[in-house]
Amino acid sequence: MATDSSLLNSELELQQQEELYQQLLLQTIGTMQTENSDSKVIRPLPGICVKTLSEPSKQKIFVNICQSLSVPQPPELSRDELVELLQSEDPSSYRVPMSLGEPHTEMDNNSQGCTAYDVVINQDFFQRCQKDPLFEQFVILVSLEGLENKYNLELSRDWKVLKNRKFLGSVSEQNIRTKSRPVIQELQPQESLTATTKRPEFSLLVEPPAGDPEYLIAEIKLPGVPSSRFLVLDVGEDRLVVTARPSLFFLDIFHPFFVDQEKSVAQYNNSTQILTVTMPVLSS
Repeated sequence: MATDSSLLNSELELQQQEELYQQLLLQTIGTMQTENSDSKVIRPLPGICVKTLSEPSKQKIFVNICQSLSVPQPPELSRDELVELLQSEDPSSYRVPMSLGEPHTEMDNNSQGCTAYDVVINQDFFQRCQKDPLFEQFVILVSLEGLENKYNLELSRDWKVLKNRKFLGSVSEQNIRTKSRPVIQELQPQESLTATTKRPEFSLLVEPPAGDPEYLIAEIKLPGVPSSRFLVLDVGEDRLVVTARPSLFFLDIFHPFFVDQEKSVAQYNNSTQILTVTMPVLSS
């Protein structure tokens, strides 16, 4: 099993590790749960249209942030909590359920071709964000990060909200998930634990939840681990090994996918003490 040198290890500083990882907001959809079918088709309502640029090409990008009651609400968040969140190292740890649509080609006001993306969030949450510029900025930020992660983009943070346009193009239907995908059950570790070593709680999720999987996401709870410098992470083609030193936790699991070791990325959140490992799926 190969060890990915770009992943967490005891030699990397925390700042270097954070730079390697842009957390996939798509995993937030994995927390959505209803008693209905796994997915349904919705037609969202227009909200705001955000103009930005792709980097480094400087191509125009428009993001239609739409609203629908069919998308679950995010957890309750006060303004003070939002300010504290934005000042933290990981503002994306607050999960905003959203649906990210496929890119579509449109014409701007100068009859020039451009690319537009549709993002759908909960209608009540959207209306609340419209009343507070800070919340609106936060929604725009997490929308851009979600698109960057899903489509491997780099978008400028120098955005502009169009005053006289709520949507670029035409509002189209979207197929959204209404039920979370079951957690994949792992095999038992091959190596036994020592008397002082514990097997941490963890979950494995696939994204997207339907169709061919693109990512396998592992979330591992490591209470008591102060920083990622105490972690050693090995990613194999179908195996994940995590060691928290000294002798705190040990996890060795196999999963039913073959993943891209070189493109796998990880982040340890010091506040929640959760290690998130995102692995692109090659095949199952």
